[in-house]
Amino acid sequence: MNRLARLFTVFTILFGLTALPALAQDKSLTVFAAASMKNALDEVDAAYTAKTGIRIVASYAASSALAKQIEQGAPADVFVSADIDWMDHAITKNTINELTRVNLLGNSIVLIAPKDSKLDKVTIGPGFDLSKLAGDGRIATGDVRAVPVGKYARAALEKLGAWQAAEPKFAMAESVRAALALVARGEAPLGIVYATDAKVEPGVRIVGAFPADSHPAIVYPVAATGTAKTEAVNYLAFLRSPAAKAIFEKYGFSFLIRPTS
Repeated sequence: MNRLARLFTVFTILFGLTALPALAQDKSLTVFAAASMKNALDEVDAAYTAKTGIRIVASYAASSALAKQIEQGAPADVFVSADIDWMDHAITKNTINELTRVNLLGNSIVLIAPKDSKLDKVTIGPGFDLSKLAGDGRIATGDVRAVPVGKYARAALEKLGAWQAAEPKFAMAESVRAALALVARGEAPLGIVYATDAKVEPGVRIVGAFPADSHPAIVYPVAATGTAKTEAVNYLAFLRSPAAKAIFEKYGFSFLIRPTS
């Protein structure tokens, strides 16, 4: 039995069932999730609310920003990061219940252009010249120093030998969705985002895919915070369910665990 479940049992024993109506009055959970999760997680959350009556209040931003907000005391029940590093960071700051952590989803990164771009399909591999492709334009992605998609992009370009020439042309956005918007509006002729982001934005098209071995595996860990409501246990269980798996896969995420009933 994990820590949250043990706390709930102790609470019930100490205060009796009469305390349960008070708990039931707050039928909501606050979820801090990576920006790239929005479309898929909104649908998952709607399904969870329909099943349980528990309302999910989701806040989407870069994983780096969310981890720091939780560290500063923001009232979140669940954290979904777009990389392992920021979940590890949160755990070192004692803001996460490590016993509830699960590496839930996978993703990939792609090169995108505005939907009306004349750029043909690009083969991305050793010797790939991203700087030349961008011409006089900018390349949009998340901040390579902190935002997961930017970190993955830089790692891939460094391995492929394309980073040094392309670095001056990068427009580093606060989140992957901000980078996606720059390309969709035609403000940047190229961008590096997750495949799942490109799939939900009609204003862009994928022109190339980065080899999976060109960057660290893209993993989305999820966990309850140290101050989470008891109901977070059931929510995390739902994220591991076949129903949630079907939704996540519909949006292009890979499901990294065996679904549980």
